[in-house]
Amino acid sequence: MNKPLRRVSVFCLALIMALMGWATWIQGAKATDFKEDSHNPRVTIGKYAAPLGNILVDGEPVTGSAATSSTLKYKRTYKDGPLYAPVTGFTSQIFGSNQLESLYGPLLDGSDSRLQSPADALTRTRAKGGDVSTTLDGKVQQAGYRALGGKKGAAVAMDPATGRILGMVSTPSYDPGKFAGSSTADQKAWKKMSDDPDSPEVNRALRQPLPPGSTFKLVVAAAALENGLYSSVDEHTDSPDPYTLPHTRTTLKNESASAPCKNATIRTALQYSCNTVFAKMAVDLGKDKVKAQAEKFGFNDGKVDTPVRAGKSLYPSDMDQAQTALSGIGQFNDQATPLQMAMVAAAIANGGELKNPQLVDKLTDGGGNTVQQNGPSTYGRTMSGRSAAQLRSAMQTVVDKGTGSNAKIDGLTVGGKTGTAQHGVDNSGTPYAWFVSYAQDASGHQVAVAVMVEDGHAARSEISGGGLAAPVARAMMRAALG
Repeated sequence: MNKPLRRVSVFCLALIMALMGWATWIQGAKATDFKEDSHNPRVTIGKYAAPLGNILVDGEPVTGSAATSSTLKYKRTYKDGPLYAPVTGFTSQIFGSNQLESLYGPLLDGSDSRLQSPADALTRTRAKGGDVSTTLDGKVQQAGYRALGGKKGAAVAMDPATGRILGMVSTPSYDPGKFAGSSTADQKAWKKMSDDPDSPEVNRALRQPLPPGSTFKLVVAAAALENGLYSSVDEHTDSPDPYTLPHTRTTLKNESASAPCKNATIRTALQYSCNTVFAKMAVDLGKDKVKAQAEKFGFNDGKVDTPVRAGKSLYPSDMDQAQTALSGIGQFNDQATPLQMAMVAAAIANGGELKNPQLVDKLTDGGGNTVQQNGPSTYGRTMSGRSAAQLRSAMQTVVDKGTGSNAKIDGLTVGGKTGTAQHGVDNSGTPYAWFVSYAQDASGHQVAVAVMVEDGHAARSEISGGGLAAPVARAMMRAALG
């Protein structure tokens, strides 16, 4: 063979080898990537080729699947969609998925490797979709949803002993079934929801951090007890009334001029929600000690998973003393989600030990066999048992004799704390109404609840945590403990 022909032959052989190598790479190493690429229509076709598994509440499905006449043979359906949307999220043939529908998508559509039998793996057959059992109590969820009614807000109810989330409500809500398919009507429903200025798609319980107002005084009180600033909730504090913010001429006053806030005990200061007491207390403790206490409850932690990740609740670091004073009453740049404040109440109710919030109980395969069982786990110890008992007692006084009287429930021990957080420059916006609480029955069973009403459509003078938020907490606690 002459030299030029030999060179052409070698070049052609190299091209063939390169092509074979590329084909092997595509069909082998990259096969899974292409198979699972969201832009591959076969992925979507496979997902909706059979009924999806379900999300369960009290052991019963709140989701389903309906046959269609399109290439995507089934679409998702929802029972009481607006009630459970903050938990289930949505799954749509066009717009994807979120919340539990997204996190457990492979389990629900049968592509999760844990569902495959040896025969499925051999024949490359998709297994029957599995189910996700939530920790929700349907009665608690319904009670919170009804009580919030037309208000814009959110509520979370937790079992302090286990961290199980019994209720997670966000209003206004939406019906995920209206855009689960791929029709023109589905697209219009999606656009209507997306254009809604009230943002019903936002899970306010998890993803809407707002100033917690006076409910944050529980965190400051815990820091004062834990750091030995005061020995008990019945020791008199060093608290002038009014209180001039350090290094300023700004005078901080209390909501009621007649409230006995001067040098009040922590119990009395919580009962009357004395701003002067807790602002001064935060300055006396210093921002670092308050921050350390807040972080024990979960503030500044961007990885709180339920398993849906919660928005980060914030306690700021860079503050002067005047700003520290305002942070002590849940203002300045303090931010908290309803879940975060439910965690504060749960830790106090559970003797100072905080459990990780848990929304999913277990995962099962298409035959009902358990694939994953979730149990309680501890987030950390927030305070001593003695400090927690002191705060529970003071919170009971708030409900029995103070601003939280709307949360009273016959036959149950109830403790709480109200909050009305300023909103906007110079408090120009509608204030946020908060209520955090716990209840206990005669057998010792407990529930902790946090409620935030972002907009209750009430006159400004009528907006308060006790007036708007406490009745919602009362309804959920009563449903949880009967």
